[in-house]
Amino acid sequence: MTSTALTLFNSLTRKAEVFAPVHEGEARVYSCGPTVYNYPHIGNMRAYVFADMLGRVLTWKGYRLTHVINITDVGHLTDDADQGEDKMEKMAAARSQSIWDIAEHYTQAYWQDVAALNIRQPARWTVATDYIDSMIAFAKRIAPKHCYELDSGLYFDVSTVADYGRLARAVTDEGEGRIEAVEGKRNAADFAIWRKTPAGETRQMEWDSPWGRGAPGWHLECSVMSGEVLGFPFDIHTGGIDHREIHHPNEIAQNQAFCGCGGESAMSLADPANSGARIWMHNNFLVERSGKMSKSSGEFLRLQLLVDKGYHPLAYRMLCLQAHYRSELEFSWDGLGAALVRLKRLLAAARNAIDAVEDGAVEDGAVLADVQAAVTHPRLAPLLEKFDAALSDDLNTPVALTVLEEAVTLKKVDAAQKGALVAAMMSALGLPLADRKALRIAPKDASITGDEIEDILARRKAARADKDFALSDALRDELAAKGVDVMDGDPLGWEWRLPG
Repeated sequence: MTSTALTLFNSLTRKAEVFAPVHEGEARVYSCGPTVYNYPHIGNMRAYVFADMLGRVLTWKGYRLTHVINITDVGHLTDDADQGEDKMEKMAAARSQSIWDIAEHYTQAYWQDVAALNIRQPARWTVATDYIDSMIAFAKRIAPKHCYELDSGLYFDVSTVADYGRLARAVTDEGEGRIEAVEGKRNAADFAIWRKTPAGETRQMEWDSPWGRGAPGWHLECSVMSGEVLGFPFDIHTGGIDHREIHHPNEIAQNQAFCGCGGESAMSLADPANSGARIWMHNNFLVERSGKMSKSSGEFLRLQLLVDKGYHPLAYRMLCLQAHYRSELEFSWDGLGAALVRLKRLLAAARNAIDAVEDGAVEDGAVLADVQAAVTHPRLAPLLEKFDAALSDDLNTPVALTVLEEAVTLKKVDAAQKGALVAAMMSALGLPLADRKALRIAPKDASITGDEIEDILARRKAARADKDFALSDALRDELAAKGVDVMDGDPLGWEWRLPG
């Protein structure tokens, strides 16, 4: 069996392209990380499930992966289009806390969500405030040809680079409406490289620079961190589709300037040396109709809210995998519940399949070549080929999931090979081989613990064995009164559930 070539959709060219790494055998990826001024909502976390799947597929295809995710702890404004207050400063003032404490608290909260969704740790977390000197050096290098100074800071002149806005397919009237109107700007789309602290004000985070005391622009941070750690050009830059309109075009403009590929250059933007990354990839939005996706709504949809309602975080990962990353994904509680049921069924079947696999043989980060060597059965090898083809087709996880489910139900095949195949597929999708009971979570307002439920169920089982059906019914009613559904006759053996 041969491996299917990996194709990825490049937002820059708007077409699927065969992945060809800049460095032989390596894959270097940068993902726009969170601004740690608040808890991430589940729409934010979809971007990191997608980036994790990209990394897992690159590992699956045999590449040595270097994945970098940044932590923005300064410089991100309340409007992504370069206007308003710094989100970090604003939250610190609202909470009467140090901005450093705000950053630490919400970074830890984000990392907890990363772990809960079984997202692999990147090779490097880059924290914006660790790179201030590099940002100033980057800005000094591009300023003479590409920037100009106003009272409010240093601005990038987008007319000095070729094809500005090509990633977003031009700066539309709507896009321009999201960009700050600053007196003295040469072009509506020009953006801040360095923002001076206004006279008479003091920021908690500010530094001296050739353009006055202040803080870096948000767009500058990602250009500096990605280029310094991965080197220009690197392979893939990821982010949410909202970044495709302004943030990433601004990154590209900075990268063009830094690489010496300005408007006077004959080089095309399609040249990888010109945009910073060869491929730009974006996940689509998570759509939620109630309006609770906004962080300004109070009880917004963060991962902990799902847990409080009795849903395991991996149900959300499954929900994400059921849709292609470039498709809109609609969130509903019913949809999340269905994803949890599907995950539990899959785990029950997968656990049975891997019983024949030796302990320690299952690793988080399966590699196709290793699986091909282990799985040669004539009925299993074609499934491996179909699974690889799905992942290689721009991370088609919905199809890959159906192939995995086909594999776990296949009968009369070599048990050890089937176990190896299922374990590898689960790893490639980031689905841990847990017992389905580990996915039971009591809602926050539950009036009974899991241990208490198991104790009553044991007594009920004994009553049924003694044909004491009156006691059995009474114990069932006792559980029902506390919000527990007893599931007699379930072929999966689920004995109870707490409704979300």
